[in-house]
Parts: sequence; C-alpha cells; structure tokens
Amino acid sequence: MQKYITYKDSIKKIVSSIPNHWKSHRAKDVFDSIDVRSAAGHETLLSVSEHRGVVPRNEMKITMFMAESYEGYKLCEEGDIVINSLWAWGRGIGVSEYSGIVSTAYGVFRPRNENQFNPSYLNYLLRTKDYVGLYFMRSKGIWISRLQLQDKNFLDLPIICPPKEEQDEIVQHIKAQEEKINQFIQKKRRFIDLLKEQRQSIITKAITKGITKNVTYKDSGIEWLGEIPLHWNLIKLKFIGESIIGLTYSPLEMVDEDDGILVMRSSNIQNGKFTLDDNVFVNKEIPEKLITRKGDILLCSRNGSASLIGKNILIDEESEGKTFGAFMTIFRSPLFNYLYQFFNSNIFKSQTALFATSTINQLTNDILSNLKVAYPESIEEQNQIIEYIKIETANIDTAIAKAEREIELIKEYKEAMIAEAVMGKIKLN
Repeated sequence: MQKYITYKDSIKKIVSSIPNHWKSHRAKDVFDSIDVRSAAGHETLLSVSEHRGVVPRNEMKITMFMAESYEGYKLCEEGDIVINSLWAWGRGIGVSEYSGIVSTAYGVFRPRNENQFNPSYLNYLLRTKDYVGLYFMRSKGIWISRLQLQDKNFLDLPIICPPKEEQDEIVQHIKAQEEKINQFIQKKRRFIDLLKEQRQSIITKAITKGITKNVTYKDSGIEWLGEIPLHWNLIKLKFIGESIIGLTYSPLEMVDEDDGILVMRSSNIQNGKFTLDDNVFVNKEIPEKLITRKGDILLCSRNGSASLIGKNILIDEESEGKTFGAFMTIFRSPLFNYLYQFFNSNIFKSQTALFATSTINQLTNDILSNLKVAYPESIEEQNQIIEYIKIETANIDTAIAKAEREIELIKEYKEAMIAEAVMGKIKLN
C-alpha cells in the first residue's frame, strides 16, 4: 500500500514519525484519570485479557481470584481506557466496550473529548507492540512479574491522533482484514482438528486391533474396547506402572529461574511438545520420585478446562530432571513407548471425558491406575506397532506443523498490519 507523502516526528520522538497532518498529544492532555468508586460493587466485574482486551471477568477462561465483595472497586464506562498496572507490559490494557467495575489496582482513563477518538482506533493503537514496549520501559519494579506502570508514567506518553475521519477509515480497514484473517485461521484450525482425528484413529486401531493381518480376535469384555487380538493381554495400568501426583508448593517458595527448579505444569505442554513459554520455578527439597525421568509420561490430571485433561508428553532429554505440579501426574512404566501411544488414542480420550463434572475436572490416581489397556506381551510386536504408528502419522504431523505455522504467520501479519495502519505507515486511500 502507499505511504503518506510527508512525515514528522511525534512528541519526544518516543513513537516513530507520523504523517505530517496527524497530531500527537501527551496522554495527560487528552485523558483524565478516573477514580470513582462503586457503592455496592454490584456492577459487571471487568478484567483485561492479553488477547481480547477488556472483557467481563466471567468470560475469562482462566480461574481467577474472586473477592467476597467488590464494594469500593473503580467504576468505568464504555469508551474508557482500562490498564492493569501490573500487566501493562504484557498487553494488559484496552478500551472498554462495557460499563462496569475494575480492581482498585487498575488505572481508568477517559478521553476529555469523546469526538476526538474512535474507541476502536484507540484500542488498536494502545495494544500495538510499540506501545507495549513503552509500557515495559516505563514500568517500575524488582521482578518482571511485579513491574507496575504508574498513572503518571502512562499520562506522559505520546498519543498518536489522526483526524477522526481517518481513524474511522483505519478501523473499517482493520476490521475488514481481521474478518478475512479470522476466517482463514478458523479454517486452518478445523483442518488441524481433522488431521488430529485422523492421527488418533490410526493410533487407536493399531493399539486395539494390532497391525497383523488375518489374526484371530477375542471379546475384551469391555463395550468401548470391543474385540482384541487373541494373544493380547488386557490389564489395569497399575499392574504395569505407577502413577505419581505432582509437587505441592506455596507462592513463598517460587523463585527466579537461576535460583530454583522448573515446575512443569499444563502450560508447559503445547501440541504434544514440551515448551518453556510460561514457567514457574521453586526452591525447596524435591522428593526423588518427583524428578522427571526420561520415559516418564507427564499428563495434565486436573484443569479448569475439561478438554485439557489427559494432554501429555513423553519426557525426553530436554524435559528430564525437572519436577511437576500437583495438577499434573507422571505415569512411570517400562512399557512407556507403547503406553504413550495409548495415552494419545481415542480410547484414552473417550475415557478421560467421563471424569469431567460441572464442578471439577480431574483424572485421579485411582481412576488412572484402574484404566485398562490392551497390549501384546511380545516386546517385538510392541515395537512393530510403535514403528508403524510413527510411519503412518509422520505426514500428518508434518501437515499439522505446517498449518500451525501458517496460523502463526498470519497472526504476525495481522499484528503488523494493525500497527502500520494506526501509526500511519500506510495510506489507505
């Protein structure tokens, strides 16, 4: 797209150059800090999501602390800027589409001239990487998790302000592009789901029927399992391994990375792989059996989301020597390679769905230990099945990885497109 003909520096040159006819103001010159308190606390409780901006807290997917009373919380109105002062550096900021109340630790700012800004433009602008970087630089604190953006430091920032009609055009352009991008992502995710279903079907058939042709079958005696090869065993997991609940720790035992051991949690398992995107480290004595070993199968056994129960990884060189939290379980068995396939089959997935309730979703040690698995006693046949699954799912895994990468790339494009539009790097007409 075209660029504007001439550009100029914004206030203090903190934000990069802007089109010559645009303006930039200090936030304190266009916003007022609002601190009006709720008398009863009965208004809609709002929070700030990294991905969605300001939303009602009951729509947040994560479990959050709920106070007994919200009396004295800050009131905010539709169109107000809401900042989680301890999370601004993590995109904890947005322009509210709701009237409600927020924590007293939040900042609430209101445009003095409601006709000066399109609220959506302001929301896009304040959540760009450029602005998030400014919040980080101006936040104060000892630990990154305690960095706070004080009101005065926000109010000293420059706010880019194109003419209102251009703001409207920018918002219209972004929303049209977002709709196309979201449709693309939705189709890719559906494609990934279908590939995962196909992968699970291959695994399920291999670990319940085997891969040998013209084999004689017997009734397993279990409705959901059906017939299994005549020479296979049907056994409870507790007779071929041990399930171990993870570590309990207090916030006082949490430390920086260099001072403790990583506690693996559900967030450290993404798409069947070990990740280090959201980490907790503790400094305390860890029992030997709670240290991960190569070949352990780490499962999510308790979570607010029922769909996450049972997600797992096979511990390898990278993830061994860690510990794991109390909402996780290790299954330790000499048959780990074969059982890892079982834990990624439809058979296991269908059973974990039975343990979800309206109040708690958990796969207890007792339930896990008493699950039944069908398997050939011959290690050679087990290895043949494992190798068959690897070969048959290799292309599926490649296709899934490619589709996931395409989603990440389109998200990066979306973020860049928004930033270029709201900061005047492209000319829309």
